[in-house]
Amino acid sequence: MAEFYHGVSARQVDTSVTTPVKADSGVPFVVGAAPIHTVGGAANDPVLCMNYGEAVAALGYSDDWEKYPICEAIYSQFKLYGIGPVAFVNVLDPAKHKKSVGEKNYPLTDGKVFLPLEALKDTVKVSTYTVGTDFDLFYEGESLILEVLEETTIPTETGELTITFDAVDPSAVTQADIIGGFDTRTKLYSGLELVDKVFPKYGIVVDMILAPGWSDKAEVAAVMAAKAANINGVFEGKALIDADTKELKHYADVPAWKKKQNINAKTQVLCWPMFGLGDHVFHASVQTAGRMSLTDSDNKGCPAESPSNKSLKIDRAVLADGTLVLLDLQQANYLNSNGIVTALNFIGGYVLWGNETACFPADPDVKNYFICVSRMFGWVANTLVLTYWSKVDKKMTRRLIDSIVDSVNIWLNGLVADEQLLGGRVEFREEENSLAALMAGKAVFHVYMTPPSPAKELDFVLEYDAQYVAAALTD
Repeated sequence: MAEFYHGVSARQVDTSVTTPVKADSGVPFVVGAAPIHTVGGAANDPVLCMNYGEAVAALGYSDDWEKYPICEAIYSQFKLYGIGPVAFVNVLDPAKHKKSVGEKNYPLTDGKVFLPLEALKDTVKVSTYTVGTDFDLFYEGESLILEVLEETTIPTETGELTITFDAVDPSAVTQADIIGGFDTRTKLYSGLELVDKVFPKYGIVVDMILAPGWSDKAEVAAVMAAKAANINGVFEGKALIDADTKELKHYADVPAWKKKQNINAKTQVLCWPMFGLGDHVFHASVQTAGRMSLTDSDNKGCPAESPSNKSLKIDRAVLADGTLVLLDLQQANYLNSNGIVTALNFIGGYVLWGNETACFPADPDVKNYFICVSRMFGWVANTLVLTYWSKVDKKMTRRLIDSIVDSVNIWLNGLVADEQLLGGRVEFREEENSLAALMAGKAVFHVYMTPPSPAKELDFVLEYDAQYVAAALTD
């Protein structure tokens, strides 16, 4: 029997046009070593940080970037470019990458002993004295500080203490640690493999992969490119790669090195040389990531504009040994013509210079070789995945298909209105959707889109016009 009802009722149905869930853009994923032991953190655990304070609290900090390259990215992204979030994976494991430091006498000054930052606090032993009773330990700045307590029996007048401890050893981190993988024994992932765990953990899509200090290794660069092409099996990003400035002393040598290292993918952005600011020296990939993030932010979180010819936070370009690199426009353009991004100090200070991904010039497809165009295709694809994932396993009806077509076209029209696209549309084409495919639950939506290319060449033609002479000098 039907339910009896007497009165007025109302109900709601799902909106036929879906509001897009915009994918994140300009979010770096950085793999390397950090002084995690100073804050009690764990190795191979993806950490998402919104600002400098969060990053330091979660990963620790040191100005020794050669040992701890993650700190370089923390400083650049948050201190210089002021943009977040950033996902970090520290691969330095205090339980694995460590060494014993033998017994040694350390100077005691004003009741304090300054031990190396690498010293593991829980392993410090001071002859017959006890931590918490005779002395305390804490990390500060670039040291582990041993502070003598007031009620101690330690004779401070001796001027030194005999101490032994274990220390983390960043030099023990290997290429295999950066690449990572899956441990069949522990069932845990590590290194670059953890890029696929950021979205499940935080709900944020990372689209730039960095491994400062390691990306100049051919195998690391190849793995980074592969991961960038297939994040979580559905998302796409870019791998920011550094050319080796220890080996490459001259700009003309970089293209041959690039070819030798097989760096030629559309998902790779190759950078040379290194960048300096004050006392700091940065891998070019790190500052490029900051510049890309800031440019995206300035464009409403959309990667439609090229990061090229935008200011960098640097005062020089250098090699690893500190040698100054002065590129003129022709030399910088030579690097660009070979798919290499660099820095140029020409007009208005140092800027990032180069629009091309590493696939250039071998790949002539504009959607692959222009950084901003390629990133737009990835960003649009990422946004479509996020927006229409909720439609998976719904009843495949004409209404469902029409609602997807309508909502995608409305979104694309908005991007055109904002000049993020020159044009865009989606079609549900009969020739791409066979009866057998539809019966099997597969629908294909064909998206046509044209992101704006960067205005990389502005050509002014100057001609002498003799008519102005007659007009100016005759009545």
